[in-house]
Amino acid sequence: MTDQKPAVRPACANFSSGPCAKFPGWSPEKLKDAVVGRSHRSSLGKARLKKAIDLTREVLEVPADYKIGIVPASDTGAVEMALWSLLGQRPVDMVAWESFGDGWVSDVMKQLKLKDARKITAPYGELPDLSQIDFSHDVVFTWNGTTSGVRVPDAGFIPANREGLTICDATSSAFAQEMDFAKLDVVTFSWQKVLGGEGAHGVLILSPRAVARLESYTPAWPMPKIFRLTSGGKLIAGIFEGETINTPSMLCVEDYVVSLEWAKSIGGLKGLRARADANAKVLNDWMDKSGFAKNLAKVPATRSNTSVCLTLAGAEDVPKQIVKLLEAEKVAFDIGAYRDAPPGLRIWCGATVETRDVEALTHWLDWAYAKANGE
Repeated sequence: MTDQKPAVRPACANFSSGPCAKFPGWSPEKLKDAVVGRSHRSSLGKARLKKAIDLTREVLEVPADYKIGIVPASDTGAVEMALWSLLGQRPVDMVAWESFGDGWVSDVMKQLKLKDARKITAPYGELPDLSQIDFSHDVVFTWNGTTSGVRVPDAGFIPANREGLTICDATSSAFAQEMDFAKLDVVTFSWQKVLGGEGAHGVLILSPRAVARLESYTPAWPMPKIFRLTSGGKLIAGIFEGETINTPSMLCVEDYVVSLEWAKSIGGLKGLRARADANAKVLNDWMDKSGFAKNLAKVPATRSNTSVCLTLAGAEDVPKQIVKLLEAEKVAFDIGAYRDAPPGLRIWCGATVETRDVEALTHWLDWAYAKANGE
């Protein structure tokens, strides 16, 4: 009966894929030590920014010789800094299978207008043929396609002896999926994803190979101040020690710090991955039994454990009806598929989401689907 609603509601109805749910137990009181009303360039402000960088290295298990910087404009800003600062010395392979990856393809080909750029793409739900990549070229790819729910299963496709740089948009995989930094020269993410942080800030991680490129190569195009990572042919070291390019929100920085401390309290990277894996398993097990929902990612090994994307049997407007029904019931917010993706649902299963809330949501999905179809 469609009128018989499930008895249990998710305790937290926030299943958005960004900004994502806050970690369990979060409250504004957690930000009481924020360095507000003070300059971010003060010794206190710089120390807090440096703490955020140090905790990132510890929790994300970033190698000691990699540089970590907090940069403007979320993951988008971090990716653009890498593209504008590093590309142009070698040909570049742009690898994409969802909307944000397609965006980087467009920027490189239409804005930077690199002549030696080629694209290797696949439709939603699939990975491209990664064997097509030429690693004598620079390579730009997204580890986890946030809008398709398709990820690379591991870094095995990247050779250790590559000649070019690998530039990886990791915004919805960092802190939730196993990423081999030895195979990655640039890693970018925003802390609003797996850690549920606030927006507007990005993180840029550089390998020694990426630093060497920055210090030996000058792009042919003018470089906006907000993208500049070098001065006088040398890396601006302060960026990677807490001296940000622009003024950061110290409230957002504090929120990131307390999120990282929460991550440490649950077992660090291993604990974060386990939580995301458990959440995604609940949703995938439910899909296997539902009879009407399928994972958009066709190959199980490539299925995301964070941004899980679903397609539904029935009319094209059924997903939108489900979104409205569940929002009206205050059971699930912001779970519609991304605007460029196939019609469906996108449910965030990252580490800040409680598994019992995903379990409760599956019963409401059954109810809403039946109601949307007049059953």
